[in-house]
Amino acid sequence: MLEGHPDAAAVQAVLKDFQDPESGRDIVTMEQVHDVKIEDGTLHLTLGLTSWARPIQADVVSQLQEQLRSRVPSLKEVQVTVAEHTRAPQKLGQIGLTAKSVIAVGSGKGGVGKSTIAASIAFGLKREGCRVGLMDADVYGPSVPHLLGMSDAGRPSIDDNKIVPPEKDGMPVMSMGFMVPAEEAVVWRGPMLHGAITQFLRDTRWGDLDYLIIDMPPGTGDIALTLSQSLPLSGAVIVCTPQDVALLDAVKAIGMFRKVNIPILGMVENMSGFVCPDCSSRHDIFGSGGARARAEQMQVPVLGEVPINLGIRTQGDSGNIDAAFEDPIIAPCLSKLAYHLVRNLSASAAAQPPQPSLPVL
Repeated sequence: MLEGHPDAAAVQAVLKDFQDPESGRDIVTMEQVHDVKIEDGTLHLTLGLTSWARPIQADVVSQLQEQLRSRVPSLKEVQVTVAEHTRAPQKLGQIGLTAKSVIAVGSGKGGVGKSTIAASIAFGLKREGCRVGLMDADVYGPSVPHLLGMSDAGRPSIDDNKIVPPEKDGMPVMSMGFMVPAEEAVVWRGPMLHGAITQFLRDTRWGDLDYLIIDMPPGTGDIALTLSQSLPLSGAVIVCTPQDVALLDAVKAIGMFRKVNIPILGMVENMSGFVCPDCSSRHDIFGSGGARARAEQMQVPVLGEVPINLGIRTQGDSGNIDAAFEDPIIAPCLSKLAYHLVRNLSASAAAQPPQPSLPVL
């Protein structure tokens, strides 16, 4: 143990200054450091991290090692073992949803691949070991069931006045597509939309989630207002394509979310060029770099750029969109979305660590 060791105070100071990526509070106060000892100049410790932080786990370990080495130069080596740290989510608002981060994925217009990106972010987080739910809030055009191969899932069952959502490989999914036959149109006014979205959030048995990903309807309708009034959203992701007309609509979507005080966590440029599978050359069919340039102008981070890919189209049409993570060309692009999203959320927590609050009973 470190008690009585000449480096004890310096090591303790570093640990006390190091922030938990999820909460933004220091890892000593949050009781996430265990088994600290120094043997022959090597510091050994166990760092507890929640499943929420899995996508950036390697970064967190690297940062802690670097800070310890730079501030305690007498150490020859720093060895960090990661252990699971359990922390249940608190209930959010009056809805009572138990999720640590609620992310809305929106776009200024349809046809930019918003649902595909929303599903890809959800699968990317799930593949890293996070507990994820996916909610399809596009009531008029629900496409998530088709993308996930769940079109035949049927109506969800009811248990103890709670909707039991169908699951895709252990991930709960809720969509109007499970309630209404595919050939029928939903013809509703605003109050009915508000009621449906509220019910999806409040009355679905989501369980304890690290992330709830919400696939928003395209455009700047009132569902964003419903969400902002129902529970505290962690932020929004904007999906667009490189051409100017799509970027103009993306700017409107950013303005809509900002107007209802929902932070913008990043922009995704979808259909960002085409990489030829035969010669690996890139062709910018819809232009290049437009989303990144516009994001810089509006001080919005870029989560990533996803090229046009035949595999994504065929896998989405066949209801197997998660298989895109096995494609050597597209998988790195999709994985970066989840990584950058969690990294941006962690940076926000570090800048403004949330204060402990009483759960809503």
